[in-house]
Amino acid sequence: MIFPSGTKITITGDLGSGKSAVSKILCDLTGFQYVSTGRIQRQLAQEMGLDTLEMNRRADIDPEIDQKIDGIFAGLAHESGSYVVDSRMAWFFLPDSFKVFLQADINVAVDRIMRDPNRNSEQYRDREEAIQKITARKKSENDRFLAKYGADGSNLQNFDLVVNTTRLAPTEVAGLILKALEMKLSARAFPHLV
Repeated sequence: MIFPSGTKITITGDLGSGKSAVSKILCDLTGFQYVSTGRIQRQLAQEMGLDTLEMNRRADIDPEIDQKIDGIFAGLAHESGSYVVDSRMAWFFLPDSFKVFLQADINVAVDRIMRDPNRNSEQYRDREEAIQKITARKKSENDRFLAKYGADGSNLQNFDLVVNTTRLAPTEVAGLILKALEMKLSARAFPHLV
């Protein structure tokens, strides 16, 4: 299917659920542009000499950190291009997007994160520390976004599609997302079929 110009897919979810890998596959399949909070956030953390958890803690008291990141995504709402946006809050800033939440078992997520060579700012001594820091980071982000925007990223009712990626390959997840997006667009085009 060829998707209409201006189609935006926002992907959020658990750390290590495969958001980046799935997003890149979706871009390859659709030709959409890729925008990633993780990439922006990790780069900013590295520039500040911090790991991502510490940067999240600083963001709790320094609103400029979120403003820098969030402004990029809020601006996409006015863009006519088609995007796959890998971001914790893009579903909120882009309310007309196709909103996807990816879940993963924490043990599988930790394995994925610890094997990822691109996560230089996320180094852990062992699995226990990884589980502890990942859980703390998720809570810090959820609490901050709920307090700052009233946006509850843990409420799965906010999303068009929820996929558990624990036992799925990224290509399978991307296929499920595109099929669900096609169904949603078809339902809009033919509301009498709903």
